[in-house]
Amino acid sequence: MTSTNKILIQALLTFSKDYSQYHIEQFGHLPIVEHDEEWLSPCELGSHDTNHNYWQGVEIKNEQLSDTKEEALTFANVESALNIKLHPDIKIYFTTIFSGDIEAKCDEGDLSLLFAWNKEDFERLQENIIGHILMKQRLKQDETIFFAVTDEEDMIISVDNNNGEVWVERVGCKPHKKISDSLVEFIRQLTPNSVISEKQ
Repeated sequence: MTSTNKILIQALLTFSKDYSQYHIEQFGHLPIVEHDEEWLSPCELGSHDTNHNYWQGVEIKNEQLSDTKEEALTFANVESALNIKLHPDIKIYFTTIFSGDIEAKCDEGDLSLLFAWNKEDFERLQENIIGHILMKQRLKQDETIFFAVTDEEDMIISVDNNNGEVWVERVGCKPHKKISDSLVEFIRQLTPNSVISEKQ
């Protein structure tokens, strides 16, 4: 693992913990999620009430997945299906933590960082990424991989697959505004946000 990968992993773990701490300071407890027996996650902790559980992002330990006979999380099938190599940063981003969406803000405004909630969600995420890249190829645009949504409809934040730069783009359009040279740099400039409404 390269030092750049380690730096990105640490930035993601740190921001996830900062978000949990910020939420505790704002609401007096960790974020909550509606409990669904059919959609369990290692992120879930104790009960908030009869219908909701507390949650926080947890580091994905691929060796633990191997212990349970589950395959480690990789993008090998996506790369094989599309016959391309995904930028290492985006692979690290989506295989570092299981988490709910993390609300954040940057100089450009409010956003939600997207993560996989569980192994099944990771598979669904891969399908969405394949669909996004196929759309880009069909439109003859450079490939990007989304990792966040903004509070503006149809506006997403993505990584340029060629160079790892972070851009804002409207779905179906070319990226129109570069906001960071790298994913590490982008994550480090974020601050936790509390725009979500608490379902008490």
